[in-house]
Parts: sequence; structure tokens; C-alpha cells
Amino acid sequence: MVLLLDTHVLLWTLGAPERLPPDVAAQIESSQTTVYFSAASIWEIAIKVALGKLEPRHSPEIIARAAKDTGFVELPIMADHGAKVAHLPPHHRDPFDRLLVAQALLTPAQLLTADAALVPYSEMVQLIQPRARL
Repeated sequence: MVLLLDTHVLLWTLGAPERLPPDVAAQIESSQTTVYFSAASIWEIAIKVALGKLEPRHSPEIIARAAKDTGFVELPIMADHGAKVAHLPPHHRDPFDRLLVAQALLTPAQLLTADAALVPYSEMVQLIQPRARL
């Protein structure tokens, strides 16, 4: 199995794994799974930290290092990814999420997300329901 984690799922996986449903955590942890994280997510985290929308403990450097240390594979943003965004229907306006969808379609990988607005793009989008914080 090949997975691409959206930004929230990446943050939960690394910093609050209890938020993940057990079946999703098992998918991510399986030795049979290749888990990607996108450079787009690190970029989004950088912007949100700079704007004060994420705590500094979520610095892009820390998240990127933790993802790599966990064994996740960095997925760079390629020209084909950017071009694919132009051909996506307007289900969602967030440019980071649209880029993640394009990356999932072209890699190909199952995009794990908690954002229901992404589901209409493709069967490659897997909606997860995060568990409540304890």
C-alpha cells in the first residue's frame, strides 16, 4: 500500500497519534506500506507557524525531520503536480489540498485526509474520522 498523508494527518501521526483511528494507525505503521509526506505540507506548516495559526513546536524543520526519522518518504513538488492542479474540478479552493490531491493521483497514492471536501476528487482520497482529544 502507498499512502500520502495530508497536513493534519501528518501532524497527528507525529504528535498526537491517539487522534488516529486504530485501523488508520495500523495502515501507516505496516511494514507493507510506503508513507509519503509532501513538501507542500511542510510549506503549509511554515506559513501557519509564521501566521501564528500553529504553535512553534510544529516548526517545519522539526516536522520534516520527525517524518524522515519515522521512515516516511519526502514527496517533492514536481512540475507535473502543479500542472495537474489546473485539471482538477473546483471541489476545494485550498491550494495546498489541491496540490496534495494532484500528487496522490500522479504518484499514485491513497491520500489520507480528514477533509470531506476532498473526497469528490477521486477514490484515491480516503476520508478518516479523527478521534476526539483525550
